[in-house]
Amino acid sequence: MDKITFNFKDRTALVTGGAQGFGFDIAKRFLKSGAKVIIWDIDTKMLEKAANDLNSPNLSTNVVDVTNFQEVENSIKEIAKKDKIDILINNAGITGPTASLWEYNLDNWKKVVEINLMGTFNCCKAVVPNMIKNDYGRIVNVASVAGKDGNAYASAYSAGKAGAIGLTKSLGKELADKNIAVNAITPAGAKTRILDQMTKEHVQRMLSKVPRGRFLEVEEFTSLVCWLSSEENTFSTAAVFDISGGRSTY
Repeated sequence: MDKITFNFKDRTALVTGGAQGFGFDIAKRFLKSGAKVIIWDIDTKMLEKAANDLNSPNLSTNVVDVTNFQEVENSIKEIAKKDKIDILINNAGITGPTASLWEYNLDNWKKVVEINLMGTFNCCKAVVPNMIKNDYGRIVNVASVAGKDGNAYASAYSAGKAGAIGLTKSLGKELADKNIAVNAITPAGAKTRILDQMTKEHVQRMLSKVPRGRFLEVEEFTSLVCWLSSEENTFSTAAVFDISGGRSTY
């Protein structure tokens, strides 16, 4: 099936965690649709590989730790000297280890929540003033079905993604009187390297909950991101878009 074509000409998109998985595919689709794309990632080697693979004059990359607000803010200020930031995709995230809540390592728990929730907050806090100034913006926060249902043995990940959903609803309402849309997407398990962070047992538990009987394809996810990031999305904001193969019940 042919992919729907979106027009992102003259738009600048910032994709966090863009060196692999969802972020990489989103960046690739944006570039093909005419956008100028900026990828942030903390993995230097993967970032270099992504730049080589995408090989576009409209692509720039930067090593940024989204949990460090000062680093995020400084990077945004540098971008804003040359470009408007029209689109923000908060994709950076980790699953962390799987363990019972009462046995979860404190440092690991904090790290997972810092990246998945505080990283999203930091990027939104730094980017939104730029969007308000330019009277345009599309923000897509990558949450997870775990943030709705809660995955056993993944309390940190579930809590962080639930927080990102709440943040999306609050920020979307705060910006509803402006030409800025803020939405979240809640995918079920997908065929990305993030599955490598989980035990085989945990992966099988996730798959068993999906009525479609398979994991999400990355390209399917990207198509939804593109619509939410486009000018066609003129009304939906502060919303959560499910793409879980029938797993979610609300």
